Amino acid sequence: MTVDSTAARKSRRSGAKRAGAKKAAGEPELVQLLTPEGERVEHPDYSIDLSPEELRGLYRDMVLTRRFDGEATTLQRQGELGLWASLLGQEAAQIGSGRATRDDDYVFPTYREHGVAWCRGVDPTNLLGMFRGVNHGGWDPNENNFHLYTIVIGSQALHATGYAMGIAKDGADSAVIAYFGDGASSQGDVAEAFTFAAVYNAPVVFFCQNNQWAISEPTEKQTRVPLYQRAQGYGFPGVRVDGNDVLAVLAVTKAALDRARTGEGPMLIEAFTYRMGAHTTSDDPTRYRRDEERELWEAKDPILRLRAHLEREGLADEEFFAALESESDALAKRVRDTVRAMPDPDHMAMFEHTYADGHALVDEERAQFAAYQASFAEETN
Repeated sequence: MTVDSTAARKSRRSGAKRAGAKKAAGEPELVQLLTPEGERVEHPDYSIDLSPEELRGLYRDMVLTRRFDGEATTLQRQGELGLWASLLGQEAAQIGSGRATRDDDYVFPTYREHGVAWCRGVDPTNLLGMFRGVNHGGWDPNENNFHLYTIVIGSQALHATGYAMGIAKDGADSAVIAYFGDGASSQGDVAEAFTFAAVYNAPVVFFCQNNQWAISEPTEKQTRVPLYQRAQGYGFPGVRVDGNDVLAVLAVTKAALDRARTGEGPMLIEAFTYRMGAHTTSDDPTRYRRDEERELWEAKDPILRLRAHLEREGLADEEFFAALESESDALAKRVRDTVRAMPDPDHMAMFEHTYADGHALVDEERAQFAAYQASFAEETN
């Protein structure tokens, strides 16, 4: 896998480049290397050269991530999970950026980065414990340099910036990437993270997945300018990439991370994509957006786009797609079996590790809850 370093240096000198390889009437300018029809196109500032095996690997990543995500949504509908935040439609943004990271980079996700978790080697079933209510996050964040999911909107941008400032002081040759959505870009925590990252030249990439909707609020109610342009006000570059083009996302994110590692400071990437599903399983998107809008974006499906390219170039045959379908079915079964076998947690465990030492209020609440639980015990003769 190679990225044109000359183009990357040119991008660093001139800041954010907005010219896309192709721009249809009414479409925003963005970096694109693969059209919705699966045609490879050139971009003046970013390019990437992948082997057929690497291209098939990206397709496999997206297919298996979507299957896992769909299975989790079904499990929630069946009462096996309390909630689920789907990534449907955002597979390219997550797989492309996730595969751009190195093992020694550190990732700070929100609660929807299931594809990035996959790229970092986190077992998909470990993502489900929190949503089933059996743990607070089922993985060791330092094992894969992938932080626990963050529910508080935008706070992880500050965590990422602080971590990046720390590794810069340590002299580490690594970078940090922080994920957030278009809605989170309006949070004060994100603005403060931008300020600190710029002032301290922190090696952090801010990756905004602009999926057009902050729950029920469209992007137009979040900003008057494209989100990537906000970086200019803080003194670092920003770029908008086609978030449904896994090749463009990979190229742009890799260049941004390389830039951060060489001491050139932060960068903002706006992945222009679309949330094809609900915000979470407790949301009904039909109440605030039109079916025609979703249908328009379904034509830009990131998985169908890469498949069209593989077929167009003769890089994958039916045997490959059939084998991947079987692997997808096996993953779905493992997810279902693992979730249903998860043991119930100790009800009293919620009171542990709240404070380092004892606390009178926690002790009182523990006693009240224990008495409440005991009231359901069966009477014995």
